[in-house]
Amino acid sequence: MPRVEVQLPATKASSYPIEIRPGLLARAPAMIEKVAGRRRIAVISDSRVSRLYGEALAKALQKKRPNTRLIRFPAGERHKTRATKDKIEDQLLSAGYGRDSLLVAVGGGVVGDLVGYVAATLHRGVPFVQVPTTLLAMSDSAVGGKTAVDTPAGKNLVGAFWQPECVIVDPKVLGTLPPREIRAGAAEVVKHGIIADAPLFSYMEKNLGGLLAGDPKVIARGVADSCRIKAAVVSKDEREDGYRQILNFGHTIAHALELVRNFKLLHGEAVWVGLAVEAALAEEIGLLGASDAVRIIEVCGRAYPLERALKGVSPAALLRAAKGDKKARAGKVRYSLPMKIGAMSPGEGNWSLAPDPAAVRRALARIRAGQKSE
Repeated sequence: MPRVEVQLPATKASSYPIEIRPGLLARAPAMIEKVAGRRRIAVISDSRVSRLYGEALAKALQKKRPNTRLIRFPAGERHKTRATKDKIEDQLLSAGYGRDSLLVAVGGGVVGDLVGYVAATLHRGVPFVQVPTTLLAMSDSAVGGKTAVDTPAGKNLVGAFWQPECVIVDPKVLGTLPPREIRAGAAEVVKHGIIADAPLFSYMEKNLGGLLAGDPKVIARGVADSCRIKAAVVSKDEREDGYRQILNFGHTIAHALELVRNFKLLHGEAVWVGLAVEAALAEEIGLLGASDAVRIIEVCGRAYPLERALKGVSPAALLRAAKGDKKARAGKVRYSLPMKIGAMSPGEGNWSLAPDPAAVRRALARIRAGQKSE
């Protein structure tokens, strides 16, 4: 039988701008219209953020584009599901949205992940814009093109890589964010310092109070540096074949903890715990020096009550949940771990490794007991 080669032209470059400026939300309608061109716009937000920003943005766009729709869905991680995605898609299709559509995600990480996944699959792919309104989304989830929904088996197990057309970041909107959300988002800022920027970690270590309190100066540096770091990582490895896995530091444990706690913790709260446990794990297996491990665990403990988050959580249940992590290979749970603050271990050649589960249990026991070092 003959062999036929399918030769495809180079795909459209997935580069895009991240615009960061206080007060930028006022310019968002004009920016979105420019990106949209002749496309029909749909603004999609959750029930909480739509009242704060989604409705106003949709009304501003409707002045020139009266066929713009606002679509809402219930707020919260428990609604980041295939069922919610189906409902959003059904609303878009029944309203006549075709391939000539532009979706605008207004909200935190849940909104961005969900709307991005809708964009990736609606009519086999339509463009979308990210307008993040939480610190976690601004500093992490809105950048990089990961889109997904949760399933009973775990977080973000069904999704696609689909880059936005642009990301519009207005740090002023964080003034309406509850303190708990600021504290959660701060975990991703600190993570970026640990994985790639020791001076950023030192700055946040020194100014942790300001970061957790939403101090504009500290937040501005955190968001800008986080976007810079994540953009650099994603530019090297868009689809997480290797180097991009360093962004998962703290997240193997965090995702398992969220699942075991039935999503009662915010993602960033679980990340604080994950950073501490995985720093302890890196020390346990000889990757990370004790002094750096102590610094990481101390910052996490100052930011969030680690022992309380782990109280009543069975280590066996946590390790079982971790086996469903998307990084697992051949039944082994993999972790991306630091070898010092500001630099990650290349692991087994793909920036992750599969340590002995006994070492993970020891690391968990240390954090549960409030130990900072061996």
